[in-house]
Amino acid sequence: MESSMNHDKEAIELLNKKYHLTLLYDFYGELLKENNRQIYEDYILNDLSLGEIASERGVSRQGVYDTIKRTVKKLEEYESKIHLIERYDSIHRKVTDIQDILSDINKTTQLDSSNKKKIDRIGKILEDISNET
Repeated sequence: MESSMNHDKEAIELLNKKYHLTLLYDFYGELLKENNRQIYEDYILNDLSLGEIASERGVSRQGVYDTIKRTVKKLEEYESKIHLIERYDSIHRKVTDIQDILSDINKTTQLDSSNKKKIDRIGKILEDISNET
């Protein structure tokens, strides 16, 4: 049972890391050199192995590994300086909190039609913000 729990924990950690690497690419990928971007896409987004990428590009597995490692470091540096993902997460949490509060208000409070329309409009604006981020 403990082995299964460890396996689940490792799987979750791997998914979280992959999600983070995907976010880094979504926010900063356009800042990368074309070759680094393509290798990173193949490995992280297209789930190709180091060997597959190396064979396809005519380079060594070590060369692909080094490129990916440097690219991840560069993306992490961008985030540490610009903080777009941090800001995105913060905005997303705040929007979700406001949506939850509005939902509670709608469920627990008798609103006249004018206030109901205002609450609905706020909800729509928050939905638009959430879809843009």
